[in-house]
Amino acid sequence: MSAFAKIKAIQHSLSASEAKLASFTLASPSAMRDMSSSQLAKTVGVSQSSVVKFAQKLGYKGYPAFKLSVVDALNKKAHQAARLHGEITLDDDFNDMADKLLAGKINVLSETRNLNEKEAFTDAVQRLLGAHRILVSGVGGSALVCKDLCYKLQKLGLQAQADADSHIQLAIAATLSASDVVIAISESGTTREVTRVIKEAQRHKCQIISITRYGKTAVSQLADVKLYSVAESESTRLSSIHARTAQNLIIDLLFIALIQASEAGRTTLAQTNKAFQRLRGG
Repeated sequence: MSAFAKIKAIQHSLSASEAKLASFTLASPSAMRDMSSSQLAKTVGVSQSSVVKFAQKLGYKGYPAFKLSVVDALNKKAHQAARLHGEITLDDDFNDMADKLLAGKINVLSETRNLNEKEAFTDAVQRLLGAHRILVSGVGGSALVCKDLCYKLQKLGLQAQADADSHIQLAIAATLSASDVVIAISESGTTREVTRVIKEAQRHKCQIISITRYGKTAVSQLADVKLYSVAESESTRLSSIHARTAQNLIIDLLFIALIQASEAGRTTLAQTNKAFQRLRGG
């Protein structure tokens, strides 16, 4: 996982000391190469224990592992230095705009891939294949991703449902059981409508898979399996574009992993593909 991606994802929830460490790491990562934890603490103006706790909050065993991850991220970033980046402006011609947008999407896809472990996807796949019913929950832009994922699951023969109306999602959640799964999609991880759906489903012992931003969020903390998407952008106006790009990568990875894991799913998918071929053939 990228150390920089982790820090950016949880910046909104850091304490004062942690925020100082985060800012220094993002602004001067090269300076950390030769710094001990005590040197970093003195430079930033925090206690040495704060440095260790910050590293652990990011998921590392201690400062040495954190520093190694920062150095690794720096090395990877150096190889990408030639990539065009920057904020898209009204003065950009089409080629500049297209290159910047593409660079932003590539970055979001790369960071999203780095934030997710194989084990989480394997767990999610097994729960979905064993589910009696699947509810895909999300609102706003995430609801579009929910509908796409629902179609993909249905093409594999899975009993999936998705509805843009949060009240209908809540009503469906009230009918679920321990043999069912809710996939909760929320870029922020704080969507109240989705949280309500999860809590209702959990009253009936339903299993939860979340797709949210990295870090502890209201949605992810309630989930049995946590998958993460990144929506970084230099421009706020592009945030929704990058959020959908990252979320679509997650659902596509799930879809392909399900195909790989399920012979029955592959058979059903072949049947649906043949139906479309007959349609095109008249």
